[in-house]
Amino acid sequence: MEKLNLPQYPIKLKEEEGKKYIFDNIRKKYLVLTPEEWVRQNFIQYLIQDKKYPEGLILIEKGLKINELQKRADTLVYKGSAPSVLIEFKAPKVKITQEVFEQIGRYNSIFKVPYLIVSNGLEHYCARIDFEQNSFEFLDRVPIYNSL
Repeated sequence: MEKLNLPQYPIKLKEEEGKKYIFDNIRKKYLVLTPEEWVRQNFIQYLIQDKKYPEGLILIEKGLKINELQKRADTLVYKGSAPSVLIEFKAPKVKITQEVFEQIGRYNSIFKVPYLIVSNGLEHYCARIDFEQNSFEFLDRVPIYNSL
C-alpha cells in the first residue's frame, strides 16, 4: 500500500485466497484492504498512539439519514457521552476538494460536533466549528484528545 503522510504503526495485514485484508482494532475484525481503509486504519492509530484518543470512544461507520437517504459517517469520536469529532476518509488518490468538505458539512448537520477532520492519508485538514458564531477555523494540527 501507498506510504502515507503519517507515522508508521504496526498494522496487521493478511492475505487469503488472493485477497488482502487489514485488521480493524476498533471493530476487532479483518476487513478487505482498500486504499480508503488503509488511510482509516493508519489515521486511527495516529489518533490513538500520538493524540491519545481512547480506542473505546471511537465509532466507525456510524449510520445517519440525510433527506431520507441512509448514509454512513466514516468515523465519529466521542468525548464522554457526546460526539465530538467527525472524520471523513478518502483514498490517497482522491483529492480533498470543496465537495469533500460539503459532504462532511452535511453529515455534521446531523451530528453537530465541534471538530471535523478530512484526510486522504497525504493531506489532513482539521476544523473547529463555532456554532454560536456560525463560523469555523482551520487548525494547524489535530488536537490531542484531552484538549477537545
